[in-house]
Amino acid sequence: MSKPILLFANLCPDTTPFVAELARLKVDYESVEIMSSMANFKRFLKLRDRHPAFEQAKGNGYIGIPALLLADEQVILDVHQLKDIFG
Repeated sequence: MSKPILLFANLCPDTTPFVAELARLKVDYESVEIMSSMANFKRFLKLRDRHPAFEQAKGNGYIGIPALLLADEQVILDVHQLKDIFG
C-alpha cells in the first residue's frame, strides 16, 4: 500500500491538530504543502474539484484542508475519522 498523502497549508489552524493526531497514531504519510508551489496548489484544486468528499466543505465555504488522500482514493477531512481508520 502506498503512503497516504496529506494536503495542507501551514497557515491553516486545522493543520496542527490533524498532524498531531497522525503522529499520535504513527501514520506514515507524504506531506504536500499546497501554498508552497503553484504545482501543489493545482494538485489540490484538481482533487477538490472532482472528489465528492469536498462537497460539504465547499458548501459551507471552507477550503477543505487538511485533506488526507488514501490509496483507495478515499479522502479524510475530519481529524476524528483518523482514529477510526488508523487506530
